[in-house]
Amino acid sequence: MRIAVYAFDGVTMFHLAAPLMVFGEVGRLGLAADWECRLWSDRPGTVRTAEGYPVGEVAGPEVLDWADMVVVPSWPEPLVPSTARFTADLVRAHGRGAVVVGLCLGAFAVADSGLLAGRQAVTHWQMLPELAERLPGTALDTSVLYVDHGDVLTSAGTASSIDACLHLVRRHLGSAVATRVARSLVVAPHRDGGQAQYVERPLPGPATDTAVADVQQWALTRLDADLSVDRLAERAGTSRRSFVRRFGETTGTTPARWVLDQRLAAARVLLETTDWTVEKVAATCGFASVVTFRQNFAAALGTPPTVYRRQFSQVRR
Repeated sequence: MRIAVYAFDGVTMFHLAAPLMVFGEVGRLGLAADWECRLWSDRPGTVRTAEGYPVGEVAGPEVLDWADMVVVPSWPEPLVPSTARFTADLVRAHGRGAVVVGLCLGAFAVADSGLLAGRQAVTHWQMLPELAERLPGTALDTSVLYVDHGDVLTSAGTASSIDACLHLVRRHLGSAVATRVARSLVVAPHRDGGQAQYVERPLPGPATDTAVADVQQWALTRLDADLSVDRLAERAGTSRRSFVRRFGETTGTTPARWVLDQRLAAARVLLETTDWTVEKVAATCGFASVVTFRQNFAAALGTPPTVYRRQFSQVRR
């Protein structure tokens, strides 16, 4: 995967570093030898970040003819329209098959190119009204981390760039690789979109309430067992009502939703790394039946288990 990341005078170091950090970690961990990132700008040479640091060895727009993915990690403020040349370069790259990614305010550059016309999109929540003016009729949503159409992706603000980049790693290399990258960077992996038009929402992080955290650890070792809310509350030594309240306060989700997410995550790993039947995967992960498993898997990931395995399996057949 050849990735071209746009750099410009005034870009913040965080926005520039987010895609370089995530995609670069793939290579540093030896997970995919052909993943390579290059910086590019409107002209070759050096750019100066918002913090005042020079970044050298930046290529010119010709690098887009090399790239499989073009990332615009942010955009100059005030949000000036893209130049005709920049738009033409982006459209040309997209036309020959490159994935175009607008992270945070980079969504404005993608919008100016016309690649988001009639499609759903997202950007930093403070700038959504301005993006709505620039893209009349486009569906915008403050509650999502990113929106992936397969050929074009936009993400919400700041740290959501990392989530979107992890999603792209997962889409191309599978969830096991994305999880390794996330662990190496000490960030939480998020549920991925996987399919065009799938809108991803954040997976709540680990609980800060000790009792809830203990129950979570206990449940993760027995996903095939009875993990009803009543059973979890019993394990926590509290009433059902109190447990549900504490669980929601510390994790941002319900116990039932959390259990389902963990079972689906475990199922994805088994689909990728084993040749077990779908029935065995379903039973091991605690689903009452293979029908229930298929329904929940397809609802969450937008694709049935067998298709997911075909795309991401690491088992040699």
